[in-house]
Formats: sequence, structure tokens, C-alpha cells
Amino acid sequence: MDGPGAAAETPPPPRGLVDLRGRPGAAVLRYPPDAVVIVSGLPGSGKSTLLRRWSPGVAVVDPRDVHLACEAVMPAALPYAVYRPWARLLHFRRLRAAVRRGGPLLVHDCGSRAWMRRWLAGEVGRAGRELHLVLLDLAPAEALAGQRARGRRTARRVFVRHCRGLARLLEQLPRRGTADPAPLPAALAGLTSVVLLDTSSREGATARFDAGGRVPPQARGGPGVVSGAEMRGGPEVVSPPPGRAATGERQAD
Repeated sequence: MDGPGAAAETPPPPRGLVDLRGRPGAAVLRYPPDAVVIVSGLPGSGKSTLLRRWSPGVAVVDPRDVHLACEAVMPAALPYAVYRPWARLLHFRRLRAAVRRGGPLLVHDCGSRAWMRRWLAGEVGRAGRELHLVLLDLAPAEALAGQRARGRRTARRVFVRHCRGLARLLEQLPRRGTADPAPLPAALAGLTSVVLLDTSSREGATARFDAGGRVPPQARGGPGVVSGAEMRGGPEVVSPPPGRAATGERQAD
């Protein structure tokens, strides 16, 4: 909880492009209580680590949770590609439901698919909420090193596709070099802000949602949990089994 006199020091919510690359140290990103924040970046850039640090008391939607939950109830010999459309549909249903429930929301997304960003912007806008993007801008070599360090490997073709998609996104942003927020281009309509982080600024960045200390009921289960009702119609909770989760990462694209 903030102490006395903190109001004068409270940073404003991010607006437009906020470029924190090359600026190490603590940075507080203070979002509205019902904001939806996408955390994007290449596989291995540290998205999951950032989400774990930011997620206490905040709902998280991660496509990998659905991927692993589906994998847990499917025959081991059945390739993920066969039931990927079903897993993707479940992910979209979870994401839409979370947006409509309200409360602060963190979304794990690669960020390379413009159509996904447009769809989410439409859902968030119809719910009367703000959509923000936090983009981890790391070189491909740094992201590959992150994959090796975590023991998670992404297929080369998938990684290359993400590199191309994120490169297109970065090309649409104003040039770096200004410390002041810059307006976002029309191509990113629907986004309230884009915050750029790199390896030096990622570690000290913190996200806060001014929700008056109230934890939304849907957030209490924490990330990494998929409702059994989504899977089989039952009331129980399905979590990724330890054996599956400990194996190398397959991209849930």
C-alpha cells in the first residue's frame, strides 16, 4: 500500500508510446483498475517471468495453460496439431469471458499476429475498458539464449514467424530516442499505450492496478489453471500435470 503523500508521486497511466529501452532501474507502470494489459515478445524473451512477477491478485490468460490442459486429457500419441483448433477456441472463449468479467487482466501473447490484436481491441473496447501493450524488445539471439536457459525450445519455423511479425509491429512505432510519450499510429488503433522494454529495463519494471486493494474473484485461482467445465463440463479444476509441464515447450500458436 502506498504511504502518506504518495499521491503526489504517483505516475500517470501510460499513454501512447513509452520507450523504456536502455533505461535500467525501477519503473512503475500504473494502470486503471480494469485495464487489460498484453505482455508480448519473442519466445524466450521473459514474458512468463514478467507475468509471474506482476500477477499476484490479477487474472492471467495464457494460451499455454489451455494447451497443456488439453494435452493432459488427450491420448499421448495424438499430435497437438490435430486438436490445436479446439485448444485455440477454448483460449478465445477464456479470453472473451475474462474481458467481460471485468477487473485487471494480464494477457500472454506473442504479439506477432495483428489480427489477434485487432480482435482483442474490439472485445476490450466493447467492454468499455482500456487495452495496453507491454512489448519485450529483445534481439532474436537474446530470446534464443533465454529459451536455452529455461530448457524450452520453440520450433524454428514458429520462431522465425514470430520474429517477422514483431519486426512489422516495431516498424509501425515512432522512432526511439524520445523520453516523452509519443502518439501511436493509426495501425495500432484500439491500444491506449505501448510500453517498450529490453533486458536492462525489464527487471525493474513493475505493474500496478489501482483497484483499491480488492482482488477480483476470478483472479484468486492464479495463472496456470483451466476450469474443468471448459474441458468436459465438470466442476473440477484441471491443471497441467508435472510430467507434461516439465518437458520442453511447444509453441501454442
